[in-house]
Amino acid sequence: MNKDIGKKESITQQRVIRLFTEQLGYSYQGNWEDGQRDSPIEIQLLKTFLMERQGYSKVLTDKAIGELSKICQSVGVKGLYEANKKVYSLLRYGVNVREELGKMKESVHLIDWKHPENNFFGIAEEVSVKGKKYNRRPDLVLYVNGIALGIIELKNTRIALEKGIRQHISSQSEDFIPHFYTAMQLVMAGNDSQGLRYGTSLTSEKYFLKWKEEVDREFEYSLDKYLYLLCNKKRLLELVYDFTIFDKGVKKVCRPNQYFGIKAAQERILDRKGGILWHTQGSGKSLTMVWLTKWIRENITDSRVLIITDREELDDQIEKLFKAVGENAYRTQSGRDVLKKLNEKTESLICSLVHKFGRRKLEHDKDSQETYLKEIKQASGTDFSPKGNIFVFVDECHRTQSGKLHEAMKAIMPEALFIGFTGTPLLKKDKQKSIEIFGPYIGNPYKFDEAVADGVVLDLLYEARDVAQFVTDQKSIDEWFEAETKGLTYVAKEVLKKKWGTMQKVLGSESRLKKIVFDIVKDFKVKPRLSTGEGNAMLVSNSIYQACKYYELFQQSKFTECAIITSYSPHHGDIKAEDAGEGDTEIILKYRIYQDMLKGEDPIDFEKRVKELFIHEPKRMKLLIVVDKLLTGFDAPSATYLYIDKSMQDHGLFQAICRVNRVDGENKTYGYIIDYKDLFNSLEKSIRDYTSEAFDNFDDEDVKGLLKDRLKTSRENLDDALEAVVAICEVVHPQDEPAFIRYFCGNTEVESDLKDREERRLVFYKAVVSLLRCYTSVANEMSKLGYSPKEEREIKEQVTFYTKLRETIKQASRDFVDLKAYEPGMRQLMDMYIDAKASKKISDFENASLVDLIVNIASESSGAYTTKRDKEAMAEKIENNVSKVITEKSSTNPAYYEKMSELLLELIRQRKEETLAYEEYLQKIKDLAAQIGGEDNKGDYPASLTTNAQRALYDNLGEDEVLTLALDNVIQANILDGWRENNLKEKKLKIAISGILKEEEVVTNIMKIIKAQREY
Repeated sequence: MNKDIGKKESITQQRVIRLFTEQLGYSYQGNWEDGQRDSPIEIQLLKTFLMERQGYSKVLTDKAIGELSKICQSVGVKGLYEANKKVYSLLRYGVNVREELGKMKESVHLIDWKHPENNFFGIAEEVSVKGKKYNRRPDLVLYVNGIALGIIELKNTRIALEKGIRQHISSQSEDFIPHFYTAMQLVMAGNDSQGLRYGTSLTSEKYFLKWKEEVDREFEYSLDKYLYLLCNKKRLLELVYDFTIFDKGVKKVCRPNQYFGIKAAQERILDRKGGILWHTQGSGKSLTMVWLTKWIRENITDSRVLIITDREELDDQIEKLFKAVGENAYRTQSGRDVLKKLNEKTESLICSLVHKFGRRKLEHDKDSQETYLKEIKQASGTDFSPKGNIFVFVDECHRTQSGKLHEAMKAIMPEALFIGFTGTPLLKKDKQKSIEIFGPYIGNPYKFDEAVADGVVLDLLYEARDVAQFVTDQKSIDEWFEAETKGLTYVAKEVLKKKWGTMQKVLGSESRLKKIVFDIVKDFKVKPRLSTGEGNAMLVSNSIYQACKYYELFQQSKFTECAIITSYSPHHGDIKAEDAGEGDTEIILKYRIYQDMLKGEDPIDFEKRVKELFIHEPKRMKLLIVVDKLLTGFDAPSATYLYIDKSMQDHGLFQAICRVNRVDGENKTYGYIIDYKDLFNSLEKSIRDYTSEAFDNFDDEDVKGLLKDRLKTSRENLDDALEAVVAICEVVHPQDEPAFIRYFCGNTEVESDLKDREERRLVFYKAVVSLLRCYTSVANEMSKLGYSPKEEREIKEQVTFYTKLRETIKQASRDFVDLKAYEPGMRQLMDMYIDAKASKKISDFENASLVDLIVNIASESSGAYTTKRDKEAMAEKIENNVSKVITEKSSTNPAYYEKMSELLLELIRQRKEETLAYEEYLQKIKDLAAQIGGEDNKGDYPASLTTNAQRALYDNLGEDEVLTLALDNVIQANILDGWRENNLKEKKLKIAISGILKEEEVVTNIMKIIKAQREY
């Protein structure tokens, strides 16, 4: 039998001492069990270092040691936090003392930070320390020049290392040895079975961290590996000097992701290259900014740091954070203030909103940008030139990286180095532009699943709930609509119908909102943390109007500990011209409800007070109703439930769900997502993005190629869009307003003329919208696209002309409809004839976390479930999900999904008859799911069939390639905008298809398939 199993702690301790002395170069100071120390300073060792290694005189040495000792013994007066903070300052910056009265003060540096090998590193064991009431004997103490900077408590393999952490915590309490921790920087606990955890002075148990790093050598025990990595001379001093901070009463040391992200950023900065730091939500991105800023200012000559955010609350948060850690950050007041501070050197650390680099409409208006840049030059004078070596940090760069405001920043600070920070990965559609501006990712992205595994953030549990809506009387709705819209053109009616059809789906009736309010109120009675008042919740609403309706319904339900936080601020001018005499419009209702809620309080003060209550007193502020605000950069550990009643995806969805994943005490084990919009597919995609390897780096050289490709495509798109509009209009002579109105409207007083030319107008409207989209996406890059200044002016004039013409034609034809006048009536219509059922749970995911579902089931890690006893239940769950997807998608391609259904039934049969091993079954059903869910080419199709729509036709036309391509051409030639909602347009398409397919039954079936295709 192996006698090492459950070995004594002393065996581990001796091995660790050998690691320090033989591999890390520490000197063994001895076993100090005998005798009692009452200070963390070994005075003789420190004297030797200061006089022999540093060359200080005896007088300066004695005075410096005396000052240090006095602070170490002041713990009873100052408290450990303040005493440790003061000692840290003396260690980092030196002790200011003078040789004798009348002489200048000198800084006596207790540690040589720049030359680690110049210091004395030692390790002592069983160090007996005298306490106020009770003595303590730490297992191992690490000394640098006789100053106790590190301390290690070891446990044997059968005792949890958490007991070592608790020993540290009790040792720092008043009755024990807090004075011994006044110089302590790295506080560690470990054993041979669990490894090592580290923190610093006064770190609570839940915040002790685990280091993560790969190394090119083998260690028998992970404890040895991480002591070797953390405590080598260079790393230990670096962690103390560059990666320790005092933040609002809490001393913090970096996490591994912060350390390696900053180290990678330092290398890029020294090479004068920018990039993007992606560390997932809640992993300490703001502190990463602080540490990198401090390093830049101390190591780069003439450096200045400008931190840019895009939201007022983030700007405020950043300023407060820097001030809390002792850094004087100047927060700019206006665009002129930004320029003034850049043009002088009075401030080396500046915070600003990105919108202070221009008006908000700069984002979409090239004229505004050009005017703004001229104004800058005039306002700043001829001598304007940003002073110093400027580094620009752009927070949440995925939101601000691609806009015109960024171009303005680059124009103002052409020599600055830009670094983006984000808690979310750059989506593929954004990534190309992002890396042009910032450069590639810096270091390795720190992803969501990693942060959960490290215990940095909590995992999330997901539950979808459905509140089904149904129409109670369709005939009455139709009659009401016709009466309300009498006199409108067909186009205007379609606009109104589309608007309110969308509103029905998005907002729902009051009946639906009431069911959701009931749901949430019930949860506060029965759910963990909500019912006890330890936790609270956020409700994400689709619009400010809907948020106000929710608030009103909560008040009616006597659930009053809630508030709305949105960008809306009521002003009497809002409702001045709003009343159309038909009842409350959306704006009037918002104004009224907000006024009732504010009760005369200033909106800014109200928001500040409510957020403070929500964070610190969850019993008094149980629910925040939000739309867009607070869904990023808002950290409230108490927030436990997130209710989503808004269609969301990508960045917005992931940032929102991360509002409830912050660690908050032992009883918060998960964040809970309650989804009323059935967003699971979007959520699954979002989580994949945040956990997958899809977002790999680009080399610097790739950026040039990407830029070239994007500009080439953009020019082609713009040229094509402009050519299409010109072709539509060139038949009109003369090219003046009356002629255009005659061409597109006929006689505007004759209804039949308007009706006859309706299709002509719709084609024109669509073409102009396409032109506008192409132009605005490149308006500030026309010269990069290769246009001459003259061509640029001409294109701008053409776009302006056709935009104005579109609006003129809409007014002349009465296609334009003022929705405001119809708003009260349509809302009343919804509330009268649309009802809702009580919510029901539509997902069975509440016992599986998002990481389980997406990383384990949907990725290669599905094997994590194969060890569970109830494989049958898991298999049935997977089969039900696959079957549901087949049913949902079958309308797009009946023949294909019928094959998929047969394959699924065959797999189920094989599983039940146990002709397949469970692992083989999992792999096969995963492959089947990929075939069903993927958007890529499925099966062995002819190369000529490039779209899903073409493949669907091919599968359902007997796999006839020629017939498929012919039919696709007929569809493309005859399809009209909005054909699904217009019987005449649909009939026209059906007639064209009948000319090819002939048989009525085949035509009917193919029409159903065509209707289900996104491409058509």
